[in-house]
Amino acid sequence: MAINLDRLDRRILELLQRDGSLTATEIADRIGLSKAPCWRRIQRLREAGVIARTVALLDARSLNLGTTVFVTIRTADHSAAWMNKFIRAVRDMPEVTEIHRLSGDADYLLRVIVPDIGAYDAVYKSLIAACELLDVSASFSLETIKHTTELPLRYAPSSE
Repeated sequence: MAINLDRLDRRILELLQRDGSLTATEIADRIGLSKAPCWRRIQRLREAGVIARTVALLDARSLNLGTTVFVTIRTADHSAAWMNKFIRAVRDMPEVTEIHRLSGDADYLLRVIVPDIGAYDAVYKSLIAACELLDVSASFSLETIKHTTELPLRYAPSSE
């Protein structure tokens, strides 16, 4: 559910998207608000689901996960039963960090993070063993030009 955000809400969200470890006091100091009203705003944003969760973002390369693979999947079976089986299978693969159902030529797009091509091959073999697929195509990322978890806030409903 979208809620209306004012200038201070947006600023709070900008700061938390960049550093989720900031305290309410630190945020309040940066936006020119006292601690209690700032904390109440953060709580309201959490309760409304705008702030879904606070996590630590890990550096993949330092964890020996230097290979990103974008996998497109086509299926001949578009039944609910097939889709549920597929989702259960890929959801439980820790290397699969994103799953998108698409319009267009491909049915699904997966983002897979692995140490190397050999590790991707193991994921591929698990994938084709789990469900019948019409086509699986993998593209290996050569370079990440931009990667962010920050969402653009200018489109959020405004109370101003």
